[in-house]
Amino acid sequence: MKKLVLLMILMPCVAFGQFDEWFTEASLRVDYTLTGNQKTTSFALKELIREPYWSGSKANLIDKLEFGNYIVKVFEPGTDHVLFSKGYQNLFGEWQTTDEAATTVKSFEESAIVPFPKKTVEVGLFYKDWEGRLNEGMRLTVKPDDYFIRTADDLKLPVYEAWIGNPDVTHAVDIVLLPEGYTQEEMGKFVKDCNFFVESIFAYAPYDHYRSSFNIRGVMAPSKDSGCTEPGDHIYRNTVMRFSYWTFDSERYCMSTDNRDIRDLAGQVPYDQIYVLVNSKKYGGGGIYNFYCSSAVGNSYSSDIFIHEFGHGFAGLADEYYTDETGYGDFYNNDIEPWEPNITTLVNFDAKWKDLLDKKTPVPTPREPKYENTIGVFEGGGYEAEGIYSPHMDCLMKTFKGHVFCPVCQRAIERMILYYTE
Repeated sequence: MKKLVLLMILMPCVAFGQFDEWFTEASLRVDYTLTGNQKTTSFALKELIREPYWSGSKANLIDKLEFGNYIVKVFEPGTDHVLFSKGYQNLFGEWQTTDEAATTVKSFEESAIVPFPKKTVEVGLFYKDWEGRLNEGMRLTVKPDDYFIRTADDLKLPVYEAWIGNPDVTHAVDIVLLPEGYTQEEMGKFVKDCNFFVESIFAYAPYDHYRSSFNIRGVMAPSKDSGCTEPGDHIYRNTVMRFSYWTFDSERYCMSTDNRDIRDLAGQVPYDQIYVLVNSKKYGGGGIYNFYCSSAVGNSYSSDIFIHEFGHGFAGLADEYYTDETGYGDFYNNDIEPWEPNITTLVNFDAKWKDLLDKKTPVPTPREPKYENTIGVFEGGGYEAEGIYSPHMDCLMKTFKGHVFCPVCQRAIERMILYYTE
């Protein structure tokens, strides 16, 4: 027992020691391009940028959660010794599931963020194919004194500290709020909307118990036009990050392919998560795990949308609705277990919420009134009515009726908070 306790004490020290040996307090942003269609994926390096802040954990350097179909790894040169890793999703991966990707080749600019190295390292970008196999897309040698690594521009933009729960950014979840479609005259409105975001996130469990684990900052970047582009209604706005409704021809999906401007603005402050506040009354938004989230601020559902989309971007939660409301085709391979913690194909249910299940609860669980408040295995989720199962009859990842996360989603969120703050 004494040896076990000593090991638990030493493990964080070893992790911090590895960070101090290999990394600095800055970040390395790897900008790259993903090109392909439904069946092909190729990576191409665009640029390396040194950003001034590293706000991730110094203890949890290796991503053991294994969420996401993409992963960035930092290696000791000439070896397979992983010094850092992090899983994520991106817009290109979602686009590959659309009908357009069956007949068209497209390119998307993306970014991966790792701590800036003190000495030469190798950085590898990996992706999972339809069968769940991990493939290496690109590996590059990075020398910290390489004069081709660009230092990020200081854009001299005001920063609004909406909430500071822990000034030590490596022990906090740092959220940067970015304004889309706010003119210079509307920066006061953006500040109010930042405050509304803070009030909203801490109004929901389990975030309400972790106020001291979050920092929330807004970067005050004005747009020339007010509002957001709505192609389906022939409305086009000149905005700072070029967000648009009708992403993938889905009216309420509001996203942007303007990766560089998003990342340049986010990098003005320490951040783990990017959240874009869209100055629009039109219902909509989006959220991609460890990529970015967005929400329209001016409608009656905005508070719920904040939390739903942040569930995607921060905790890797899947949508639990199963009607055809998206532009996606086959989003999941039902022959493998999805990585999201709140859906299952029952291929490896042991890795999901089986431990929370009452032994008397049938699997699958009928969608009947007597199971309304029961943790179960209900068929339907991940945009599919059959073959994919979710843990509760309702949840914020399905509808806004109850205004609460189910216990399975709450646990996933808490685990992610602890992962960032240790």
